[in-house]
Amino acid sequence: MQRRDLLRLLASAGATPLLAPFTTQAAELDTWQADFEASTAPWKLGFATPPSDLPLTPATVHGRFPDALAGTLYRIGPAGHDLGGERYHHWFDGDGMVQRFVIEGTQVRHQGRYVATPKRVAELRAGRRLTEAFGTVPPDASPPTSADSMNVANTSVLLVQQGEVLALWEGGSATRLDARTLETLGVKRWHADLDGMPFSAHPKVDPDGTVWNFGVSASQSLLALYEIAPEGPLRRAAVVPVAELPMVHDFAVTTRHLVFLMPPLVYDKARKQAGASFLDAHVWRPELGMRALVIDKKDWSKRQSFQLPAGFLFHVGNAWEETQVSGGTQIHIDYVRSDNASSVFTTNRELMRGRRVVSAEPHLAVATLNLATGQATQEVLALEAEFPRIDPRRVGLRHRSVVHATQLADGRPGFCAIAHTNVETGRSQRFVYGKQAMVEEHVFVPDGKGPGWILGTALDLAQRRTVLSCFAADQLAAGPVAQATLPHALPLGLHGSFVPA
Repeated sequence: MQRRDLLRLLASAGATPLLAPFTTQAAELDTWQADFEASTAPWKLGFATPPSDLPLTPATVHGRFPDALAGTLYRIGPAGHDLGGERYHHWFDGDGMVQRFVIEGTQVRHQGRYVATPKRVAELRAGRRLTEAFGTVPPDASPPTSADSMNVANTSVLLVQQGEVLALWEGGSATRLDARTLETLGVKRWHADLDGMPFSAHPKVDPDGTVWNFGVSASQSLLALYEIAPEGPLRRAAVVPVAELPMVHDFAVTTRHLVFLMPPLVYDKARKQAGASFLDAHVWRPELGMRALVIDKKDWSKRQSFQLPAGFLFHVGNAWEETQVSGGTQIHIDYVRSDNASSVFTTNRELMRGRRVVSAEPHLAVATLNLATGQATQEVLALEAEFPRIDPRRVGLRHRSVVHATQLADGRPGFCAIAHTNVETGRSQRFVYGKQAMVEEHVFVPDGKGPGWILGTALDLAQRRTVLSCFAADQLAAGPVAQATLPHALPLGLHGSFVPA
């Protein structure tokens, strides 16, 4: 793409990044805050709003965390769900709070701090919500002046240089944080031409340290692509048009390709113009199927599309490619698949009322894309799953095992177990935290001396506390080798990253 064309498209996308202006409608009586307060569900603890930052606090440790886990686990998620007596209508809307677990053998310390985005600072000063969010249009909200005017920095974290962590969102800039204090340092500026462009919360890091990412401008039907050098500077960026570009949350990389699975959840400008939230401006169009888009890493103009059965996804595990005897190439990609998007439209919305609504169950699936024939197939495993993570050394390479949450709980949302599954054989081992636990994402931490470790958090509803656990990767079912229990409960979060000391 010529530079002048890139600037023209970036300017066009930047004028309305992700969200188009909306028309406010007559406000109805909003009872969401009252509904949440009236709910007697014990699990609503995970969706309560911490009134302030959480100071550095020691945890009670049982056992000893292995030497390979000496370092910091960063996690982030929506936490500021209500303000001025009004509550957001979707879990994904809340202002982000970043968590820092500092691990040193028999000692674990925790700190939590809200990301001081311009949006949060302005709304705290006003005492009310000023702009719309992913799934909520507050009364008297003003149209966003840019994507970053509504940036909540609440989805994931990425370390791109020593001493600095990025808090990531879907629709706008990454936000820079001090890695030690969690102080907000401002937005990350890759290049002046990219200010305010969507930068996804699921970048992928190649084994050589290269960072790949994307962003979706739904209203413009443009897909932004990024390549970032291991040292941190931007190598290149471009935007490519994709017809009927859907909501895309995650992607995968192989040694030679970028791989996007695109569910049939498509943006409708007319709905947005009628006053719908960004979420409700999307429509489910199963006749489109699940499209797969494969882009050459070296030449982004080389693209190939595939067709899979209609389904919805949030998260991808990993992808890798192999050369067949015939000389053709196949790409294998594992992801978490649901039959429809009811989880994002209903389940993750009603949580904000303290209500549980059952949605289509997510299962681990493996798809195969044949670049020579253009054919695509997939196998859905009989295994409930979400938040898939792999050994970070295997990103884009052939892998066999995926760490993921599993076992849907009875009578409440979320999962109560963690699993380590071989995606080739379907064999899986798991550890069940129990019916009173809400399991969050767990990450794989390599250990050059052994098979590695699985590290993650869970909310213990019985104790009303958050627990950090470590498992031997090859003996998950044996239970944790070490646990750190905080003296309080943390809001349930989304994604995290471990950084060695």
